[in-house]
Amino acid sequence: MAQPRIRSPKPYTRARPRATIDWTHYDPGEFYDEIISAPGRARPATRSLAAFMRKQTIKHLISRQQAADLAIQEMGITFTVYSEGQNIDRSWPMDIIPRIISLKEWQVLERGLVQRLTALNLFIDDLYNRQKILKDRVMPREIIDSSPEFLRQCVGARPRHGVWSHVCGSDLVRDSDGTVYVLEDNLRVPSGVSYMLENRAISKRVLPQLFERNSILPVADYPSQLFDMLTSLSPRRIAHPEIVVMTPGIYNSAYFEHAYLAQRMGAELVEGADLVVGSDDKVYMKTIRGLSRVDVIYRRINDDYLDPEVFRPESALGTPGLFRAWRKGNVGLANAPGAGVADDKVIYTYVPAIIKYYLGEDPIIPNVPSFLCVDPVQCKHVLKNLANMVVKPANESGGYGMLIGPAASKKELATFAEMIKKNPRNYMAQPALKLSTAPTLCGNNIEPRHLDLRPFILQGKKHYVTPGGLTRVALRKGSLVVNSSQGGGSKDTWIVDTEAN
Repeated sequence: MAQPRIRSPKPYTRARPRATIDWTHYDPGEFYDEIISAPGRARPATRSLAAFMRKQTIKHLISRQQAADLAIQEMGITFTVYSEGQNIDRSWPMDIIPRIISLKEWQVLERGLVQRLTALNLFIDDLYNRQKILKDRVMPREIIDSSPEFLRQCVGARPRHGVWSHVCGSDLVRDSDGTVYVLEDNLRVPSGVSYMLENRAISKRVLPQLFERNSILPVADYPSQLFDMLTSLSPRRIAHPEIVVMTPGIYNSAYFEHAYLAQRMGAELVEGADLVVGSDDKVYMKTIRGLSRVDVIYRRINDDYLDPEVFRPESALGTPGLFRAWRKGNVGLANAPGAGVADDKVIYTYVPAIIKYYLGEDPIIPNVPSFLCVDPVQCKHVLKNLANMVVKPANESGGYGMLIGPAASKKELATFAEMIKKNPRNYMAQPALKLSTAPTLCGNNIEPRHLDLRPFILQGKKHYVTPGGLTRVALRKGSLVVNSSQGGGSKDTWIVDTEAN
């Protein structure tokens, strides 16, 4: 009888460890990185994040990113890209690795942002009333006279609290030496705050462990802060003024935000045709119960389309008589018509002088060094160094109409040089900064990508600054353009109190 064959047991072997994130291989090169100060070393405020990620695998992070993307689709968080005559709705691009700023640094930036908006509102109010800054020759009068955003219809207007720009989004960037600059101010109808709020909601959903380990300043109170600011503009002293959000409609690129903020504030979302100005020069909203008085309008429509009686007569987006009602103090408008005069990128170069003139203070946050093409000497310098410059048109937004010299072809440089020579008032230039980076999930790797930050500042009866803001990130390798309309994405921004951890 054959004996059963006895098999020798297999020798014990340890399971291969899963490959986790190794920060020693992450190198931002010559750029300042917001998370990693040197290969393998995290900045003090980011150590908890870096330690957490060090224990994760790329596979796990990708699964978390996919969960975030799915949540964004389910929640309908979109933005619109205008391309080749088409309106294309796309899901909001968010990278799950947050951008972190220490509370100590943020407190300085917050003071600087309040200082800046305070001075800019004093400047706008002065321009439309006394024009003392022009009489004192702090700024050339021809700069204002040639500005398409200076609305002569607003001369003599006195908005409540003397405030013209109630919601401002000032874009901040950090250079390679760690200095934070104001890149530009957005004082007309700045957008993006809804994406800041949704980024936080998504982060809490996909990375809950990190919120347990860190003391992160909340941002969820922005809608209530916005509502309180708008309430302070009401011409009627009543407990519950009627506030509406005025949108151009569903085809506007920021319509998601208009609807989102209206819903979060408990305000009505209206279009121009939903409002009417009565014979008493007061604004009313059409409802199924009849006309209802409106006290404050958070308008997301450009000045040109606001009132066909005063601006573009062909506009079907605005409400006839609205400007008249505002001038007579019967309705509050945020932002006020004419606030865009301080949004001019040529005016931007004078902001340090504006702060000094009205507040007697030096800017807490500096401007990026800038050159005015309208000045012959400065223009000559710009043209000579165009390949190293970023050139911006005075009144464009969204990254359109801009030249990034280091990335431009010889043909593009030549074309832009001719445009500058033809209309120098329309252009200003800045040296191409080495924008800071942050770790970003790119395919199956974590790589540095350039970014900026748009905090939102409110001013009515008082000030409020969002703790952090919307971090926009250039998802294309080497790109400095962070706008979502130009292929950029976003990150949640954490202001971390390290002393509370």
